[in-house]
Amino acid sequence: MSTRAGTGVVPQFVDPPPSRPRHRYAMAGTGHRAGMYVAALTGEHADVGEIVAWLDPNPARMDWYDAEAGRALGLGRPAGLPRYTPDELEVMVAEQRADTVIITSVDHTHAELADRALRAGADVIVEKPLTTDEDGCRAITQAVADTGRDVMVTFNYRYAPRNSMLRHVIASGAIGEVTSMHFEWALDTMHGADYFRRWHREKANSGGLLVHKASHHFDLVNWWIGDVPAKVYASGALRFYGDKNAAARGMSGRPKRGTGTQGDPFCLDLRADPRLDALYLQAEHHDGYRRDQDPFAPGITIEDNMAVIVDYRRGATLTYSLNAHSPWEGYRVSVNGTTARAELQVVERGFIDLDQDGNALLDPSAMPGGFVQDPLRPEGEHLVVQRHWHRAEEVAIPDGIGGHGGGDAILLKDLFRRDLRVGADPLRRAADHLDGLRAVAVGIAANQSLVTGRPILVDDLALGMDIGADAPPRPSR
Repeated sequence: MSTRAGTGVVPQFVDPPPSRPRHRYAMAGTGHRAGMYVAALTGEHADVGEIVAWLDPNPARMDWYDAEAGRALGLGRPAGLPRYTPDELEVMVAEQRADTVIITSVDHTHAELADRALRAGADVIVEKPLTTDEDGCRAITQAVADTGRDVMVTFNYRYAPRNSMLRHVIASGAIGEVTSMHFEWALDTMHGADYFRRWHREKANSGGLLVHKASHHFDLVNWWIGDVPAKVYASGALRFYGDKNAAARGMSGRPKRGTGTQGDPFCLDLRADPRLDALYLQAEHHDGYRRDQDPFAPGITIEDNMAVIVDYRRGATLTYSLNAHSPWEGYRVSVNGTTARAELQVVERGFIDLDQDGNALLDPSAMPGGFVQDPLRPEGEHLVVQRHWHRAEEVAIPDGIGGHGGGDAILLKDLFRRDLRVGADPLRRAADHLDGLRAVAVGIAANQSLVTGRPILVDDLALGMDIGADAPPRPSR
């Protein structure tokens, strides 16, 4: 990925005026995902924002980020920022005069923390998913209604130029009116397995991959076609990971954890990554959390093979599939219109190239270019449009900057400098709580469909408001 974005990819921002005070951010959750925000606010965006406090139940993780912040700021010592436990959120907001709380904690805690932060007088930036269930949706929508404060959901894939270009194609009218779409996402056996090592493996924590992971994908569809999901049917099961599947394939004698295990490609040794070692292995004596559990252990309650059909209010239908044990990683999107078809194909990792110690990059979309290319399935992205009775034509995709398809760095600019933006974003990439609701609504409905075996009407979920209210406009022609 280029270090310079293509023309028009990054919005324009003016420099902050000298009178503009730096925005005050508190970090709620100091696990691995917090790193992107900490690096931004102690680096490129330190001129417009500052971290004023840490909140986490684990003191070792707060220690690590405090030291990292001190190094990044050139202090020659830890930053010495105040630390709080989750039950002290309101105290933190008041004492530190926090303008915004950034929530990067375990998914099932998002709604409670967002609700409390809003009511304490702070705005919220929350990692996807917005929340994991109907009660969480209702809590957030009520808090927004009661306080009038702001919630932003960090759907970084909207900012990836390849995804933005597909929205451009649809908005241009090049394929006519959208009638249907197929979206296939493949997680490989390194990245995919990682969801079955962590807290995500329990649906009570994450809502399963249909909420935690697929909320990214459902948001993209909602955004691409400018529509709202109406009815959802899902099928899926745990067919690869878990103890029963391992036993059926003769995989007996599995280690309980990856650290210290050699020669097993499904194991993660936390000692191989200094950040993971510090945040988890050296921190687990505080709370007992193990980041490197065996993906074939008992107790996994999420699915690894999922298929979903979604009917949209304006008539389009989505067929979606997610597989978490593919030998390669990436996605394919096909959008059928009344005059043409658009196809986006993305390979984020063509195969898993294990080193002599069995280590591999966990998430290829987060740090592109860090692995060996497969000549038959090279890393890359292609967007093709083919009109009826015409040859296919490739649409050029401009470079982005940073991880997750070139979208991370652009998202961070939008989060921390949005008041300095020059003009409105024609792509409407910034996502609010309504966008978050529309995305998780599909996953929540899909989870209900898995249990009942029936299609679920999104309106019947009673998420606290009509997700079609203030509905997204059709992409402009």
